[in-house]
Amino acid sequence: MLLNASGCLDALTAPDVARALDAFVTKTVTPLPRDGNTPVRIAETDVGMLNSIGLANPGIDRFVTRNLPPLGELGVPVWVSVGGFETDDYAEICSRLDDHAEVSAIELNVSCPNVEAPAESAAQIVAASRLATRKPLWAKLSPAVPDIAEVARAAQAAGADGISLVNTIRGLKLSARTLRPVLGPGQGGLSGPALKPIALAAVANCYRATQLPIVGMGGVQSGLDALELIAAGARHVALGTVLFADPDAPARVRAELHAAAAERGWRAYEDAYAVAHEEALSVGTTLDHKSSV
Repeated sequence: MLLNASGCLDALTAPDVARALDAFVTKTVTPLPRDGNTPVRIAETDVGMLNSIGLANPGIDRFVTRNLPPLGELGVPVWVSVGGFETDDYAEICSRLDDHAEVSAIELNVSCPNVEAPAESAAQIVAASRLATRKPLWAKLSPAVPDIAEVARAAQAAGADGISLVNTIRGLKLSARTLRPVLGPGQGGLSGPALKPIALAAVANCYRATQLPIVGMGGVQSGLDALELIAAGARHVALGTVLFADPDAPARVRAELHAAAAERGWRAYEDAYAVAHEEALSVGTTLDHKSSV
């Protein structure tokens, strides 16, 4: 299944792009409206893109009354990304969304690098959200932790139905002229090709640590990139930064994914699921993140 990474596509202004996906993920919604961080909010780098949007969104009240109804008419499942600054924020929004048939799943954004107040632990957020909704819950995790597999296990124990891997990782770009930060807030979240090896490692480690389905994301530019995430243990793949430059990416990546699988002898790309782990076992190596090189 192909999705978009939260914040990388506005389905209300680009509905045809959203309909080319198997599910659409909204921008993160918080209890109250947020203007977001001060400009500049986006900067290109040699290896990807930095963003510091700061969870700008209309808040849950306006989202439910104005945004959600037309999203429900897209014709594809809608996943709502939920954010906050404490556990009660997540539980409140999950409760508000519980009776809305337009919502197919909820993605808990417990890993945004662009807000000042850190969220509480992922397990606490998942546990409170689980009590607040019957919807499927996916925990979106940060790679900027000592052991992401441990966080994934905790999210699973707290009631997560799946995990999304990974969110951006904090980075900095300086102006070549002034040697000062380009982004208004200073630092931002790095996405794009540089994130792919990090995402692959996170997916592989969490696949081995949990029985949860995984949405893999980070640096997907081609069908082969998507196939690698599937081979590492992702059931689904999300497109992120590539959507800004290539609105036709969903159809292109899907076609390339089928072709890349066929070129390697699989009848369907699903047949490549977790084969990286089988290969690792057959040659006597391991994908465990604690292994020496």
